[in-house]
Amino acid sequence: MTELSESHDDPFAPHLAALVVLDDRGVVVGWNRRAQELLGHWDTAVIGRPALEVLVDPPDLPAVTEAAVKCRRAGGWFGVLTLRHRDGQLVELGLRAHELSRGDRGREWFVAGAPAGDVLEWQRDRAVLDGLYRQCPIGLVIHGPDQRILRVNRAIERFSGVPAADFRGLSTGRFLLADDARKAVDRVRQVMQTGRPLVYSEQFVRLEQDPARERVALVSSFRMEDPSGRVLGVAEMIEDITERHRAQRRLALLDQMGSRIGTTLDVAETARELAEVMVPHLADHVSVDLLQAVTRGEEPTRAVAGPVVRLGTCGVGAQQPGPPHPEGHPVEFGPDTPQAGCLAEGRPVLEPVLPPDWVSAAGRQGAQAPDLGAHSLIVVPLAARGLVLGVMTLWRSRRPDAFETDDLTLAQELASRAAVAIDNARRFTQQQQTAFTLQSSLLPRTVPDQSAVEVALRYLPASAGPGLGGDWFDVIPLSGARVALVVGDVVGRGIHAAATMGRLRTAVHTLASLDLEPDEVLSRLDDLVDLLAAEHEAVGERPVGEQVVGATCLYAVYDPVSGRCSVARAGHPPPVVTAPDGQVALLDLPAGPPLGLGGLPFETRDIELAEGSLLSLYTNGIIGERHIDADAGLTKLCAALARPAGALERTCQAVIDALVPSCPSDDVVLLIARTRMLPRADVASWQLPPEPASAGRARALTSAKLTEWGLEHLAFTTELIASELVTNVYRYAGGPATLRLIRERCLVCEVSDTSHTSPHLRHARTTDEGGRGLFLVAQMTERWGTRYTREGKTVWTEQPLTGTPV
Repeated sequence: MTELSESHDDPFAPHLAALVVLDDRGVVVGWNRRAQELLGHWDTAVIGRPALEVLVDPPDLPAVTEAAVKCRRAGGWFGVLTLRHRDGQLVELGLRAHELSRGDRGREWFVAGAPAGDVLEWQRDRAVLDGLYRQCPIGLVIHGPDQRILRVNRAIERFSGVPAADFRGLSTGRFLLADDARKAVDRVRQVMQTGRPLVYSEQFVRLEQDPARERVALVSSFRMEDPSGRVLGVAEMIEDITERHRAQRRLALLDQMGSRIGTTLDVAETARELAEVMVPHLADHVSVDLLQAVTRGEEPTRAVAGPVVRLGTCGVGAQQPGPPHPEGHPVEFGPDTPQAGCLAEGRPVLEPVLPPDWVSAAGRQGAQAPDLGAHSLIVVPLAARGLVLGVMTLWRSRRPDAFETDDLTLAQELASRAAVAIDNARRFTQQQQTAFTLQSSLLPRTVPDQSAVEVALRYLPASAGPGLGGDWFDVIPLSGARVALVVGDVVGRGIHAAATMGRLRTAVHTLASLDLEPDEVLSRLDDLVDLLAAEHEAVGERPVGEQVVGATCLYAVYDPVSGRCSVARAGHPPPVVTAPDGQVALLDLPAGPPLGLGGLPFETRDIELAEGSLLSLYTNGIIGERHIDADAGLTKLCAALARPAGALERTCQAVIDALVPSCPSDDVVLLIARTRMLPRADVASWQLPPEPASAGRARALTSAKLTEWGLEHLAFTTELIASELVTNVYRYAGGPATLRLIRERCLVCEVSDTSHTSPHLRHARTTDEGGRGLFLVAQMTERWGTRYTREGKTVWTEQPLTGTPV
């Protein structure tokens, strides 16, 4: 009887079961009320009679007899039999029989019965309960009201490695590390007090006996109560989700890597991003070392083990000493180090447990371990497109668990993805350097000597974005002591923009040598840009990333004799003029269409500039990023130029400091010219009538002025030049001539007339009486040429002041 369960749900409980006592011959000697209810017989009707005779239908007799034989042999039996009700109906009952010893009176058999359906349901419940404790893979912990463990199942035993019996009577969290145990105790107390269950609560369950092994469990807790509401304790279902947690962490790390690595096309920044992603999710310390060739944008040589540059480092803890090699410094790996082997062979290295003398071993001191506490190591190659670019080294020192094979696999996956980003950054760096080299070779290295203006300029290439722009500038000396100031900006970026810029700059120089008006120069440039675009379309050339050929340009010509400046622009920002008194204004110029639209006119505007005025030309990069309002940028530029800083170079730098960020996303060009005026004493001009005597008059005037200037040694050649040019005006132009002499860095002789007929240099035959004038002029001068104005033309010559008489 003591083995019978006292549970209210147990169908064999004494108050629920039909109880029958049989003697050794099978005669009924005991019968309770429940037996009467189930089988219909009163106790007086069955006591003293054989059970087989009263309760068994003849067809069921073999089964009952077989059960009786087994019961006698085993001393007990449990099963389902069919018995006969008093009214003749058959009733299926679950029966449990046990032998009772009566001493000298022999044996008796105690039989308990219940409806078969109730018994089967109870058996299923018992099977479920038994499965929870013996077979269920999910852990089960039963806590008593005093928060002591009453029972655990075998899953907890397998999970913890502690026998189930050892848990009984222990406090909650007994075998856990202190931090994890405290959380477990708080959870059980909360559920015990509030009665609110906690479902799927994640918790670390690191054991005291194995602290290096990371374990994560999913815990669901609920309070247990009896029918009267008395609290019996708390039951917890604990599922080991360590592998799932690791997988989720790996996926999260891969997702994080996709959003955080490769945000820029900068090799060093990409290496730093990689190091920061790894800590602390996978390692305590990380260093990223790239081959020096990679940092320069070059393609690395295969199977090269160094030298490398440390570009990315990251570690856990403010008190933790960092790697001995700071970022940006070269690192030399010894031949026997894992890093050297990884670089040379391209194979990862996993050292789960480092030997105690690993750091101090010969050839390993310093360059590899960030601190003496490192106990586990992974080294993986950063390889992309078949080339090893560098290595990533991961250490664990604070985390007690060692690196595993899964960690190595994850590190390789992350390194492989990061290597592609690094190689993209390397290729971009290579393209940037190529474009910068090309652009630098196409831009002027120095400002040529000239007397018209004092010049200060700044050129800053873009440090971000998809490539260098096509900004350019020029200071071009012109005839008559004039100077051309040019600033332009090619649409697009990279090598193609730099190449287009070079072609346009060359064209500007060619057009400037023709002494064309600014609007005419821009018209010719517009034709050239149209031609370049047509060439691309004709051959179907449109490289990836190349934009439509186009440009903006501003062309200004300043004359230091008259103080007049002629300016025209093609879609370019207007220049800023700062008067000697500090007043600042944007020149009111027609904007003009950008170069490349074709067929639209440009307009030249003439302005008078006082001596000492500042004429500032610039590109879009100086007035702000593309998302900033251009008017706001122009306002800031004018404000910066309203306070000249004395020396022109200081003014130029002050404007850059005030308006340009440290890492501009667009090329920046700033050209500031302070105007000068030639002294009136250095310029002489005469009007000569269209008559034969004017040639002699020109010689006399020239000789007198050169004597006054102390240039008698140039008198003979200059007299000859002046007379020949004035004679040509009389013969071919048919109008008055203007003779002008200018003394500056050279001696300039100009003869102007109202004709647009171009003089030509030719070789006269021996029988010709004329045709040798321009030939003689060309032989006696350093330079000569013709420029055209709205009123006519001017033939000019230049002679060095140190020249000797011919």
